[in-house]
Parts: sequence; structure tokens; C-alpha cells
Amino acid sequence: MLVKPCFKYVLGALSLLMLIVGISLVLSKAFPNFLQSKVKKDVVLRNGTEAFEVWVDPPAPIYMQFYFFNLTNPAEVLIGERPAVTEIGPYTYREYRPMEQVVFQENGTRVASVNPKTYIFQRDMSQGPESDLIRTVNIPAMTLMERFKDNALAANLISAYMRATGIGLFTTHTVGELLWGYEDDLLKTAKKFDPELDDFFGLFYKMNASNDGEYMFFTGQQNYKDFARVDTWNGKSSLDWWTSDECNMINGTNGASFHPIISKNEVLYMFSSDLCRSLYAVYTNDVTVKEIPGYRFVPPFEVFANSTVNPANAGFCVPSGNCLGSGLLNVSVCKQGAPIIMSSPHFYQADEKFVQDVFGMRPNKDKHQTAIDINPLTGIVLQAAKRLQINVYVEKIPSFSQTGNVRTVVFPVMYLNESVLIDDASAKKLQRVNVQKNVVENIPFLVIGLGIVLGVIFMLLMCRQKVPESTEAERQPLISS
Repeated sequence: MLVKPCFKYVLGALSLLMLIVGISLVLSKAFPNFLQSKVKKDVVLRNGTEAFEVWVDPPAPIYMQFYFFNLTNPAEVLIGERPAVTEIGPYTYREYRPMEQVVFQENGTRVASVNPKTYIFQRDMSQGPESDLIRTVNIPAMTLMERFKDNALAANLISAYMRATGIGLFTTHTVGELLWGYEDDLLKTAKKFDPELDDFFGLFYKMNASNDGEYMFFTGQQNYKDFARVDTWNGKSSLDWWTSDECNMINGTNGASFHPIISKNEVLYMFSSDLCRSLYAVYTNDVTVKEIPGYRFVPPFEVFANSTVNPANAGFCVPSGNCLGSGLLNVSVCKQGAPIIMSSPHFYQADEKFVQDVFGMRPNKDKHQTAIDINPLTGIVLQAAKRLQINVYVEKIPSFSQTGNVRTVVFPVMYLNESVLIDDASAKKLQRVNVQKNVVENIPFLVIGLGIVLGVIFMLLMCRQKVPESTEAERQPLISS
């Protein structure tokens, strides 16, 4: 039976139309643009949005792991030999960090809040109890010696007190004391002469169940790229510790949230109060976390490179012009004068000199690199690991016999690994979003495919139409004869 000609031509026209529409949709990126505009509208810090709820109370469990370097040859170090340390850890804490005192301002374009952090010890995820003993450099003593080394009278008094009480360059304390604080006899005595001193010391003293100051964030209402970006910290739009305006800038988010629609050539900025500075990360590779696609962003070597490699970092050399080398950051200016030097764990990406100066340093990219895995559509963090090492600048100080003949060294005390992995419930939601994204983005290709199928059917029908006509022509001579 022959198909009506009008149907065939309608079929052909429909095929052509679908091909044109499908190709136009692909070239114009209409469906991806529609999806992105919806995400931009939804990912805003506003009451009632899922983005706001996750920002206020992150559902994914966060863990803070501490690894200490136990000094094994203190006597040899005092006569000028290289320090030898062994890594002990982890000592793991569950970290809770809800946003509190949340107040929207300026018609919902900004939101003020504080971000208190609470740490709960997880014995089953730790190598030992908080009572484990660690021998390390005596940071309070080193701080006072550096502070008063040019004051002969004060130096003599402090040195005499240290000799009388047996206080030396190295000390032994429990993990809990080193982290959360202990009363230090030397600081207690020095406080009588300098009331500004605190007689307690701890690497995270007063940082448990407390916040690092008030933040003002952009909500992303006016521009999606401003989502969760820090506007001011403690009422200031810039820092005042460093020696250049560029280094004093407060850039990016607090590292816990990022704007949606992230591209591979984008640079992600973050402000870290721990480091007293802003830093940035760049794309390195694609990843998949719990079946969710993501981009991995990592701070490049240039972030902590010295000023000869990256001139923009000259402002981080304090005092001005005093640069320690690549991979290190002197944060004494924001740590009450304590000779604290920050780096990556085991001096990863630092000058080889610092690795060789301490026996026991074994830098490893997989273990010691800071990395953030982000879903590029939503900006949600899939997995992250912030890894930082706390070191102390140790040198021989002639006015203090306690330093002996110690060589000048950046002494590693401990490093931390603050990590997060998206929870299963959030992962399932994001998996559904990813399926919807794939469906929406493939609609134009489905239209093109359907157009091709209809085109093939049209061609077959056209060929079928010609067959009976030729057969009938062949039969005509036989009938006439």
C-alpha cells in the first residue's frame, strides 16, 4: 500500500526542522544556559534555600587530625647537630562549625555571622590518648628569648630564672596540653614585668568552642560569583600585618563554600585566618567522588614561593626584605610575636634545604598536599583536605645559654589535616542533580537524533514509492502483445 505523498513530505519537513532546531540548540547552548540560570538563582544565602541551610550547618562530618614531631636527640641538637624527629599521630577530633549570630543586611545582599569551632576527641580514630607525651621545642621560652634578646637586663633576668628552674630549649608535654593550653611557669613569671603576656600557652589555646572573629559575607543575590565571598573580617576589608596592599587583601570565601558554575580556567580565592592571609587554588584534574563529577583545585607552588620566584609575595617578608625561602610563611606578626613559621607538612614544596635540615622529613604529595574537590555546577565541596604545618624558628642567641650551639633551623612541631567528605544524603541529592543535568544537556542531541531517524524513514519511503512505478512500466509491452 502506498503512503500518501503529503505524509511523506510532512515527514521530510519535520526531519529537516528537527535537525535545524537541534543544531541551533547545541550551538546556542540554550538548555545548559537555562540550567545554569536556575542554579544561579537557587544558590543564594537566603532564608529557605538549601544553600543557606548547608552554609549555616554543614551536614558533612569534618575531622581535624594532628600529627606531632617528637624530638629524639635534644642533647645533640644543643651541640649543633641536626634535629631528628619521629612523626606521632594522628590525634583525631570531630569538628563542628555552625554559623551563629546570622544577621542579613543591606536588603539581603550581605550577611554577618561568626563561625565558632568545637573539637571533640575521637579516641577510636587516634593513635593514642590526649595524655601521650611529646618532646618538642619550648615555644614560650623561644618566644621570650626572641622578644628580649636585644634587652640585656631583661635577657639576663630571664636566663637566670630559666637556669634556676631548669627550663631549657626543649620541653615535654601531653598532646592535650600542647593543643589546648597549659599554665607556663616562665610566662607566669614574665607576666609580672609585661602584663600583656598570657601565662597560658597552647597551639590552639582559646580556639576550642570559640570563633575567629565576625565575618561579613556577600550572599550572591546580586552576582552569583559573590556567593559566600568575604566582604569584611572583624570590621576590616583588608589586613594590616603585611608590607604591601596586595598581600593585605582579603579575597575569596572562607574555604568552606564556593560559587556555582565553576570553570577549569578559574582561580579560586580563599581567606584563611589561620594563615593570616588570602591564598588561591587552580584546577589540576577531574575527579569523581561518590559518583559525582568534580574538579580538583590545589594551591600552586607560587602561592608560597619566595619573592625571587613570585615578586607578588615580597609583602609577606617581615620585616620588609627578610624572606625565609620558598614554601614558608612567617606569621609571627599575627601570633603575638611568637616565632611561628607556617608551611605544608614535611616542608612539601618548600626549598630542599628545610627538608634536609631536619632528619625525619619525608614530603609526599598525596599525604601532604592541600586539595579541594568541587562539583563545578553547584560549587558544593565534595571532598577537601587542608594541610598545614606549624614550625618554630630556632637559632642560637648569645645572651641565652639555654640555646647552646644550636644551629639555625625551622623546627617542625606538628601538622594538621582538616578534612571533609560529602555525606551520603547530600551525595544522593547531588547525584540526582547530575542526572537531571545530563538529561537537560542531551535534549538537543535527542532532537538531532530523532531528526536523523525521521530523515532515514523519509528516504526509505521515497525509494519505496519509485519501485512500483518502474515495475508497472516493464509490464506494459507484455499486455499490448
